[in-house]
Amino acid sequence: MARLLVVRSLALRHVIKNRGRPLFFHRLLLSLPSKSSLFATTATATASSRLSLLPSFHHSRSLSSAAAPSDVVLVNSEEEFNNILTKVQDDSLHAIFYFTAAWCGPCRFISPIVGELSKKYPHVTTYKIDIDQEAIQGTLGKLQISSVPTLHFFQNGKKADELIGADVARLNHITEKLFKKD
Repeated sequence: MARLLVVRSLALRHVIKNRGRPLFFHRLLLSLPSKSSLFATTATATASSRLSLLPSFHHSRSLSSAAAPSDVVLVNSEEEFNNILTKVQDDSLHAIFYFTAAWCGPCRFISPIVGELSKKYPHVTTYKIDIDQEAIQGTLGKLQISSVPTLHFFQNGKKADELIGADVARLNHITEKLFKKD
């Protein structure tokens, strides 16, 4: 019971420290029994099984999608996005458009991998678009972006593929297929 309270305290401290992010900690806190219900509950096996399912709070690397890797270009407005898309199409460029959100767990998971791919394929520019920006909402509707992460792959200025979700194997396969230099 004491371990469960410590985990609850750590999770709450993490949520406060990170201004409410990541969102799954809110769900974690709601799923844990409150202090009063711990004393009322006689089934300690349930509490200990919940404890064994909790994620580790110490990561060796940051999974935050708030900061983009240096090789990834942040897009901050609809006008900026439209200008970039026009340039990619007119100049027949290779590009990846990465639609993400700071609250999205799969986005935080895949973000470092997208950053690594942008370094592996320097001839391909990766553009990161945060879907929560007010200035980009019109574009999201036009592109029918309904889930994140979503990645659009452009080869020679034409949309060649799309990936919805954090499927790392498919992401690697698509980038290898489209952007590997012969």
